[in-house]
Amino acid sequence: MHKIYLDHNATTPVQNEVLDVMLPFYKDKFGNPSSVHSEGREARVSLDEARDQVANLVGAKPVEIIFTSGGSESNNFAILGVALSLNSKKRHIVTSEVEHSAILNPLKQLESLGFHIDYIPVDGFGRIDTQKIENALTDSTVLVTIQHANSEVGTLQDISEIGKLVQKKGILFHTDAVQSVGKIPVDVNDLCVDLLSLSSHKIYGPKGVGALFVKRGTPSLFSPVCGGGQEKKRRGGTENVPGIIGFGKACQIAQYRLNKGDTEQLKKMRDQLRKKIIELIPKVKFFGCIKKCLPNTLNCGFEGADGEELLIALDMAGISVSTGSACSSGSGLPSQVLSAMQLPQSVISASLRFSLGWSNTFEDVDFTAKTLSNAVKLSRTRSR
Repeated sequence: MHKIYLDHNATTPVQNEVLDVMLPFYKDKFGNPSSVHSEGREARVSLDEARDQVANLVGAKPVEIIFTSGGSESNNFAILGVALSLNSKKRHIVTSEVEHSAILNPLKQLESLGFHIDYIPVDGFGRIDTQKIENALTDSTVLVTIQHANSEVGTLQDISEIGKLVQKKGILFHTDAVQSVGKIPVDVNDLCVDLLSLSSHKIYGPKGVGALFVKRGTPSLFSPVCGGGQEKKRRGGTENVPGIIGFGKACQIAQYRLNKGDTEQLKKMRDQLRKKIIELIPKVKFFGCIKKCLPNTLNCGFEGADGEELLIALDMAGISVSTGSACSSGSGLPSQVLSAMQLPQSVISASLRFSLGWSNTFEDVDFTAKTLSNAVKLSRTRSR
């Protein structure tokens, strides 16, 4: 059976070039980068080269990159690091209703500690009104955290506009860019952010490694991981050297693809899938903002069908998709993002997310649309 993987927003396969640079650091180049002998120095040089590669992808300086265990830790580091810093007495944070759980859950923890959190609603396209953010800011606001791209519907927020607004108020601004980095050009200077989260396994690198950009001049952050003097004393623990080396290579490859314009191919395949679905399946609704959206993401609902049934039918045909964000799949709860967009439960429960990647083809898209059409017809017949 030919397998078609259309769940790249959940995770991506590790590229061969990435594996090739990682393997030596599991064997011969096993040194601890904090050691001063030759093995340690060799590991340190390679780690610093990877830091350069990560920084280059997002327009940062290498010194502004802190390596973490992934996007979730980066988000937690940013939020808890700002809120719990010793010199921060302000206790108000502004965010949105459609953030990832790695944002919402640490914010809930802060609420239990007496912090006040404002959750800005979104419109039917998943977009945030910048004016509502401005209206929510107070003298007590210590942080604004707004995602760059939504993992479920692909909607892009105007981070640059929000950043300029927040910057004028002298408030720290963080964006979760885990889903956008590597898919579209991302430059921390253009976005006007103080902190930005990114993750390796979303850009064809290994799992278990990510980074937090912290703009030079940002006040010292409370560190959720205390230990030795690693990462310039900002995040303790021996670095995951093989993972970081792979992450750096994945960033280098992503930058090459972006410069080459490969993203346009993803967009063409995404648009082809949308076109085919419209041709073959009646009563379909598309979610998100198609004009300001990740080039690889399509989320749609099929009235009268069941999303779980559709997912299983596609899986049996060798096609991997998602009914929502991978982190919440299987929870049995309706999508928090689609609910925030005020969509009816009947549509939410009949929705699927398709997220394309570099290995997909137009033939994959056509086969998926035909298979999906048959699955929708069967599911609708069963639900009558």
